[in-house]
This record gives sequence, structure tokens and C-alpha cells, in this order.
Amino acid sequence: MALTMAATVERRTWDVLVVLTAPPHTTDALTTVLRLAQAVLERERTIRVWACGYNTMLTQSSLGETKPADLRDPATPAPTAGALIRGLLTAHKGRFSWIVCTACSAERGARDHIAEVRLRSDARLAATVAAAHRTLYIGGA
Repeated sequence: MALTMAATVERRTWDVLVVLTAPPHTTDALTTVLRLAQAVLERERTIRVWACGYNTMLTQSSLGETKPADLRDPATPAPTAGALIRGLLTAHKGRFSWIVCTACSAERGARDHIAEVRLRSDARLAATVAAAHRTLYIGGA
């Protein structure tokens, strides 16, 4: 009887992982994360964002590309969070990733996300943290 060894799975590593749990409508945590992502990407590094809680609502397809105009500049359309995230994902394919927690998403009825985001079970969070050189947690308990 021959003994077979299980194949070793090589996991991809990321320079930075941001676990975002702060509600997007109460602080500037989302813009902080997007600016941090842009800065990491400008340095030719990789970054992933794991969106939990109400941040799972940000990438709903139903939000479209633009939101209501800014009253200070009504002629200029403002992009939705989903459009900003899609832009980073498209411009930095393979170096930027946005993950939506499936448990948080299902709890909020957020089922139709833009195609570019990844949906992951909260059971995979520990493995995602292990695959990052640095992990930042932005949010509350």
C-alpha cells in the first residue's frame, strides 16, 4: 500500500490587511481606509480590506455609480463607495482586494454585491489574518 502525501497549499500573503468594523455612517473610518489603501498601493504594496457589519452594505450593486449631488457643488456627481472600491479593484488588480463577511452581509440582507468583491465566511477570518504581514483593526466591538 503506497502512502500519499497531501498536497501543500501555498497561500498568498498580503502586506496589509484592514479589518473594517466601524459603521460607515458615523465616522470617517471608510475614507481613512480608502486613503490608507491608496497610499499602500502607491508604494507598490498589497492590501486587503475585510468589511464587516454595515460596511457590507457599501458594495451593493443597487447603489449604482453616483450618489446625490453635493450641495456645495451640485454639478459634479459624487461616486458611491462601491464605485470608489470598484475603481481601486480595477486599477490595482491583484494588489487590492475587498472582502465582504458573508455572515454580516446575510444579517443585513445585503446579497447583491458588485462582482469585483469577494464574499468570505467569518470562519475564514483567522486564515486571512495569518496571510497578512500586518493587520489593522478599525472599528468597535
